[in-house]
Amino acid sequence: MASRAKRRAVGSGVPQPPGAPVPRDDEEEDEVDDEDEDDDDSDEEEDEDDEVVDEEVNIEFEAYSISDNDYDGIKKLLQQLFLKAPVNTAELTDVLIQQNHIGSVIKQTNVSEDSDDDVDEDEIFGFISLLNLTERKGTQCAEQIKELILSFCEKNCEKSMVEQLDKLLNDTTKAVGLLLSERFINVPPQIALPMYQQLQKEVVEAHKTNKPCGKCCFYLLISKTFVEAGKNNSRKKWSNQKKDELMFANAEEEFFYEKAILKFSYSVQEESDTCLGGRWSFDDVPMKPLRTVMLIPGNKMNEIMDKLKEYLSV
Repeated sequence: MASRAKRRAVGSGVPQPPGAPVPRDDEEEDEVDDEDEDDDDSDEEEDEDDEVVDEEVNIEFEAYSISDNDYDGIKKLLQQLFLKAPVNTAELTDVLIQQNHIGSVIKQTNVSEDSDDDVDEDEIFGFISLLNLTERKGTQCAEQIKELILSFCEKNCEKSMVEQLDKLLNDTTKAVGLLLSERFINVPPQIALPMYQQLQKEVVEAHKTNKPCGKCCFYLLISKTFVEAGKNNSRKKWSNQKKDELMFANAEEEFFYEKAILKFSYSVQEESDTCLGGRWSFDDVPMKPLRTVMLIPGNKMNEIMDKLKEYLSV
């Protein structure tokens, strides 16, 4: 699969070493000194302007089955999602690797040894997988995720919604799968279409062959979202957030939001930092980072896939 990504490039100007001799005539010394001062000022201005530039480059991405080599990359992306929440991301990563008949990782295609870019051929730029919370009942990471979601639901939603979510998460007759689709912020959403299509095929195959993580009755998604800081910050409103008030870090997740039968958001502003959460702003407008929880019926997934095809096909 191929896609176009944006990369920030640093200017490559090389300064002359200090004290380097410059041959010149004595009578020109004063004049050249003045010119050097002007050049220095000009160079400083140019350095400030050109220090960081936006450069659009073509990068080929390819999907691979999840393997042991992907442990560090997957764990890092999971930490980007869960931040400082009490979720055992190490165990969760191990589970996703063990069930490698489900899910894919995104890597750059054909990384040459003499490439100017410092890119490891095993570095992952994103991944997609599914954790069947019903099948994994009793494992620490699955129980922590359910507890995390229910605790924030209690803080931000009406009692009836909390009871509904609790019932669905603990109904062993109707499996709930946690969709995990994480990637670096500069990887475009078009990459999501083939990833989700492949995941759907793998889930069907797992169901046919009685492998772990087969068909789910419901899908749970925790989406990285944002709202304009200072607006709609009342806890009572988080469970009734309007779609046009939310900005999705993964743009395609808006289509899941439309089909969700249960959804609410909670703030992660106090957990975010420059390493994990970033300091977010759009058009110089400060944004408040959230996590938006959605519960989607399994029979709505085909409709969502159709939407993804319509808007993300390239």
